[in-house]
Amino acid sequence: MITRRIFLGAAATLAGGRLGLHADAASNPAQEIEAILKRIQPPLFPNRDFPITRFGAKQGGTEKATEAIAKAIAACAAAGGGRVLVPAGTFLTGAIHLRSNVALHLEEGATLLFSSDPKDYLPVVLTRFESTELMNYSPFIYAFGATNIAIAGKGTLDGNAGPDRWWPWRRWGRGSGTDSVRDDLKKLLALADKDVPVSERVFGDGYRLRPNFIQPYRSNNILIEGIAVRNSPMWEVNPVLCRNVTVRDVKISSHGPNNDGCDPECCTDFLIENCEFDTGDDCIAIKSGRNRDGRRVNVPCENVIVRNCRMKDGHGGVSIGSEVAGGIRNVYVQNNRMDSPHLGRALRIKTNSYRGGEIENIYFGNNLVGEVAEGVIDIDFFYEEGKGGPFNPSVRRVAVENITSQRSRYALYLRGYENAPISGVRIAHCAFNNVAQADVIENVKGVEMVDVTRNGKPISL
Repeated sequence: MITRRIFLGAAATLAGGRLGLHADAASNPAQEIEAILKRIQPPLFPNRDFPITRFGAKQGGTEKATEAIAKAIAACAAAGGGRVLVPAGTFLTGAIHLRSNVALHLEEGATLLFSSDPKDYLPVVLTRFESTELMNYSPFIYAFGATNIAIAGKGTLDGNAGPDRWWPWRRWGRGSGTDSVRDDLKKLLALADKDVPVSERVFGDGYRLRPNFIQPYRSNNILIEGIAVRNSPMWEVNPVLCRNVTVRDVKISSHGPNNDGCDPECCTDFLIENCEFDTGDDCIAIKSGRNRDGRRVNVPCENVIVRNCRMKDGHGGVSIGSEVAGGIRNVYVQNNRMDSPHLGRALRIKTNSYRGGEIENIYFGNNLVGEVAEGVIDIDFFYEEGKGGPFNPSVRRVAVENITSQRSRYALYLRGYENAPISGVRIAHCAFNNVAQADVIENVKGVEMVDVTRNGKPISL
């Protein structure tokens, strides 16, 4: 069903009025962005430095500095906070666990090279694998319940993953371990579907569920700034259940399987700016929990700003989903550049009737799109498991404005369900050039087109 209808614009507060945002937050993006930015304040740290070399770390990349780094973090926290300094050179390490009021600072020329031995990420910690909670290998850099933490500087985090380390633990494609990884994931999802307590969902040693690279968990006031991240085993930057997060001037290059660049998950007030993404999966993927486990936690991801970033290779420039059971709302994507024949889509919203989720108030404006392989704007309810489940997704109030694209297969690829259509899409002042195929628009209720062209001709529905 395709109809023309004026884009929804009535002002009303969100349920409970908790944040005082309009029901159609995309109707005045500048005002809403300003309100969010006022709440996002990067943490400050005392002027105290704790070089890891003072605690026994030796550069060269052969002798593990894990214990020395842990001692430096403990001393810094005990003193009331400050910076744990990684000087120029290469330092081999296992898992790093940050504490409140501690900034991990990598000086120019510094590299933290992470061990390829899975045992260096034990004991297991509370974490997530593809948005389902479990006890698993520690993320390479992890914090739980911390306040005021940072990972910053001009150095490099090298996950040391590759075709022979971590990446073979993939659940799709061909390669050693794919069947066992699928079985491990099936076991995890079965435990979650039965509401087995997370403390009893113990994986880690003997299983092949890869750890994420950087994961603050249930933490607040977070800054990740300036660093380069490469060769990640899994998702690179994945704050979960966090508030007040800034990811700025970060350069991510990692082309392994499931190598998302930045995944805000069940977070509130999140800024991503001036970053560069060259990834093996989504450049940015906004998430809120998977299936029954996501509905159990039931925390949305909301008030996310993505601006002035460069997206190169990846499945999507900015993706919303596919794990979206807790809902996602108030996402503002503006002034970014997305361009690569290996970039799948510019804006991608993906879900299905098993993952469900309410997605609303999405603004995608003033972004320069060069070439993408599939659709410039892609909203798809048929992702992976597709139709047939009991949890129809909801996508409403999506505004796309001032977009120019240079090459793509589709301009618009919008597929809802007949009994759960996509609702309230506004596309204004956009020019989609060198589009190879006709748009796909199925079960969308309320599309407004204003000054939109495809291959130089006005789009008509």
